[in-house]
Amino acid sequence: MKVTVLQTNIIWENKSTNLQKLQTSLIKLQGITDIVILPEMFSTGFTMNSHMLAESGGGETITTLKAYAAQYKIALAGSFIAIEQQYYFNRAFFITPEGEAYYYDKKHLFRMGDEINHFCAGNEKSIITYKGWNICLLVCYDLRFPVWARNKNNGYDLLIYVANWPASRKNVWNILLPARALENMCYVCGVNRVGTDANDLAYQGGSVIYSPQGEVLGAVADGEEGSATAELSLSSLQKLRIKFPVWKDADEFKLC
Repeated sequence: MKVTVLQTNIIWENKSTNLQKLQTSLIKLQGITDIVILPEMFSTGFTMNSHMLAESGGGETITTLKAYAAQYKIALAGSFIAIEQQYYFNRAFFITPEGEAYYYDKKHLFRMGDEINHFCAGNEKSIITYKGWNICLLVCYDLRFPVWARNKNNGYDLLIYVANWPASRKNVWNILLPARALENMCYVCGVNRVGTDANDLAYQGGSVIYSPQGEVLGAVADGEEGSATAELSLSSLQKLRIKFPVWKDADEFKLC
């Protein structure tokens, strides 16, 4: 399966422009990849104006993404600002060309950015099955919490983090992503934005694809918009898990 990480400079709170930018990229990627992964809140930037920008699953963002996925025959992953029963969520999505939509609500809200006062936290992990792969979708600050990402009994094969991760903490991003690949014996994709947002936070990107052994399979240059594509092998992953079955010795635990 081929996976692409798409690193963009998000136009602040401008859904239509960000969606148009995505379409331009998808035209170039059609026929080249199976999944395109976007940054966190790819259509608005990491804004706390949830009450102004939130949408339902039938809103502009998801409706447009479903149309793009079908037209270009590419699955799409990222996150957007969602509303459900008057509650706001930083909601990750995985949309297939066949029109199926899967969601995950970010569990660990970034209190230092006041996210806890504008969004509700999710409490359920989401593992998606697509093209024979099991995929776990997480969001930004979730990266700092390894228990939440623990791959119990090889429940997933690909771990995706979509993020707006500031340049000032890029070293943490660079350390934790390969750590998650190694400890969970899975492929890991991390997608971050570039540019500067309306809060004067700078982002350098660092979008990357790691092998289960922590090797870089594809990466986008820091500070630049662009994409990187890598081909992932499920059979190679399964052979590695048989040859080096560290997962059999994992500690038992229960999530609260």
